[in-house]
Amino acid sequence: MRIGGAWRAAVVTAALGSLLATATLTACGGARDGARDSAGAGVGKPAPGRSAATDPTRVPGVGDHWQRRIPAGSRQVVAVYGEAADSADSTVVLYTKHGRNWERVRAWPAHNGKKGWTTDHHEGDNRSPVGVFTLSDAGGVLKDPGTRLPYTRSAAFAAPHWWAKSYWHDFDYVIAIDYNRVKGTPPNDPARPQGDERGGSIWLHMDHGSGTSACVSLSESGMELLLRTLDPELRPVVVMGDKARLKAAR
Repeated sequence: MRIGGAWRAAVVTAALGSLLATATLTACGGARDGARDSAGAGVGKPAPGRSAATDPTRVPGVGDHWQRRIPAGSRQVVAVYGEAADSADSTVVLYTKHGRNWERVRAWPAHNGKKGWTTDHHEGDNRSPVGVFTLSDAGGVLKDPGTRLPYTRSAAFAAPHWWAKSYWHDFDYVIAIDYNRVKGTPPNDPARPQGDERGGSIWLHMDHGSGTSACVSLSESGMELLLRTLDPELRPVVVMGDKARLKAAR
């Protein structure tokens, strides 16, 4: 059920303003790169971790430790496979569950934190948090492209123009990753229940071809497809981390 537009607009206007250019935007450091528009990336290729012997009832490349954290009722997974613990390069793969089996929908080249990944994320460490997180709210500078997620459109999402020009469209579309935030609020709501030191405002957003401050970034076409495909009734989650940690059994 969508949150009333007037309430969401009030939250954005009253609470965010300059905070978007400070606390919120410091967590996200990517932008888009038209040359990396990868709508067809991975077509005809197996997703990372998949082989002929892969159990179709499990998300490929995800070991028992994280597999158990995917909610039983979830039927959509956005998997982010980081190349290495200290790498900013990753691949995003969308899976949908049909019956008992997970089926790969699409894949895109992507980026994560400039310094890689961590299981103990803190503000300013330039690493993306490893884990399984729900996806419940979206928004951006551009109008809603047709998502079922609650969507907040506001100019308050715009990256400040003192950033490099290539970053200006970072937040045309964003999907909030539910790490240290209040679900059911706009992605740029500044509330951080675990405290500011634990970081926050970690999103899926548009890519500029290099690492972010903690977010995951991918192409504009990829963001549009995710926004049009993710469905709250299917309980979408993101499973994210470097490949080695994602494969962990415990």
